[in-house]
Amino acid sequence: MSDSIDLSRLQQFKSLELLAKQVVEGTITGLHKSPFHGFSVEFAEHRQYNSGEPTRHIDWKLFGRTDKMFVKRYEEETNLRCRVIIDCSSSMYFPRMETPSIVAPNKIVFSIYAAAALISIMKKQRDATGLSLFTNKVELHTHAKSSSVHQKYLFTELEKLLDLKSLSKDNNTDITKSLHSIAEMIHKRSLVIIFSDMLDDTGKLDEMFSALQHLKHYKHEVILFHVTDRKVEEELDIDDRPYKFVDMETGENLKLNPIEIREKYKSIMSKAKHNLEMRCGRYNIDYVEADINKGFEGIILPYLLKRKKLH
Repeated sequence: MSDSIDLSRLQQFKSLELLAKQVVEGTITGLHKSPFHGFSVEFAEHRQYNSGEPTRHIDWKLFGRTDKMFVKRYEEETNLRCRVIIDCSSSMYFPRMETPSIVAPNKIVFSIYAAAALISIMKKQRDATGLSLFTNKVELHTHAKSSSVHQKYLFTELEKLLDLKSLSKDNNTDITKSLHSIAEMIHKRSLVIIFSDMLDDTGKLDEMFSALQHLKHYKHEVILFHVTDRKVEEELDIDDRPYKFVDMETGENLKLNPIEIREKYKSIMSKAKHNLEMRCGRYNIDYVEADINKGFEGIILPYLLKRKKLH
């Protein structure tokens, strides 16, 4: 596929909303509850003046040049601050393919399109969105803004992940360290949306959840999209013949026949997934099972509709 996001795939999300369930920092007159009022000093962009609005924010210099009235819009006008976090470690590029397809995506392509859909919704709602990418460290952490220029910048950063040439074998995962770092970088109460396969050392589950609790400690609302290839990664649904399994992050390999381990493997994976889901429920984290075989539309659309009904 092309190393660019197919914007036509995002059109169906135009009529949808993503509302915050808890108080966020923005204006109280918007879509979301907010503890603050007024304008900030950081200019975001112009919008056309509507008859009857207060005139104090009209850009008179621009009016003198264009003979048209435009209002200056500032960052504090935003209704919601959203932080999209994507795990871009090597395991997220499973299934490994030379030309990832949105029709049959791997985990990173699924996450990119799902994130792009949510960013588009945020832009339509005039909500500020920031993007964070991590592997074993934070690779990117942008400001949260709501301008069209900023949205294009976020899409450019997402598209870089589609280039398999940029994938390094050293992109191993450290979810705990990365999320702790990101939590310290988010300075305003936000809606935090995480896309990750949550594949880390199973012995570090407590540490991993301490990082998620770190986000909750700062009163962020957290949504976790648990991105998996359910057929292969959870059920080991592949032909019964000898394979050489290669760890995409460490390079370690193991030769075996799936029939020898399938039932025990499924039991272990089911228990780990159940544990993850239960802990999310305990810490009031919105857990979303995201099987890439359903396509990003098959996960994001039902989730948004369900969330709207429950809001």
